[in-house]
Amino acid sequence: MALDRQQIPVLDVHATPLRVPELVEELGRFIEEGSTRTVLGHNLHSVTLALSDDGFRRLYEDSDVVLLDGAPVLWLWGRTGNASGSVMDYRLGSTDWLPALGQVRGLERIAVVGAGAEANAGAVSRLQAIVPGARVAGFPGEGWNPGLEDAAVAWLHREQPQLVLIGLGMPLQEDVLQRRLAELPSAVYCAVGGAIEQLAGIQKLAPRWLGRMGLEWAWRLLLHPRRVAYRVFGEPWVLLWLLAARRFSRRGR
Repeated sequence: MALDRQQIPVLDVHATPLRVPELVEELGRFIEEGSTRTVLGHNLHSVTLALSDDGFRRLYEDSDVVLLDGAPVLWLWGRTGNASGSVMDYRLGSTDWLPALGQVRGLERIAVVGAGAEANAGAVSRLQAIVPGARVAGFPGEGWNPGLEDAAVAWLHREQPQLVLIGLGMPLQEDVLQRRLAELPSAVYCAVGGAIEQLAGIQKLAPRWLGRMGLEWAWRLLLHPRRVAYRVFGEPWVLLWLLAARRFSRRGR
């Protein structure tokens, strides 16, 4: 059963808005079926990439689940009036739903791909506490290169996980999924960005009240100014240009 794909006003992309209990139910269904599935999330960075890279856009269009991650994406979707209850309940960054994995029925094997060795091991330990009895294995992704990627693919075939958390950062993790998904073992593949370091406690999470106010970007900017400054101050202008260009292109047809 395909999930309801809904258009995000203004941004010209689609998502499958879910709350945590609904995502838990879907993950359980995917695991029971045993087929290959993908779970992604939309924020302004991913929207910009989707509008500028055809392969990236196709990955999102073909994904089984596209969660509402960034606050601006959530607020624009909220204008549709499709939310049942609070719109904020539909904002699901990776760290909003990973703590609920213990509620996913049938989840027995988890793989964690990405981050440095210390963070990866910390996330594996945390997930073992979240999903007692599950086998959780990790493959660090620091210094990712073609050789390491091949080794990761071979490792996944040996591990045969049901759920794979890929935290290589955007857009590398999505690029890997575009190129290698067809040859990976059947599992639910979730792009989780920096959540591996956050689960391990190495990267500090923004207070949840900041997230509910849509100010999580300010927290990240404070902690990682060089990494985040362009996304906060530069990329929105790129996105506006891309949206305007698409609109003028359509008018000209």
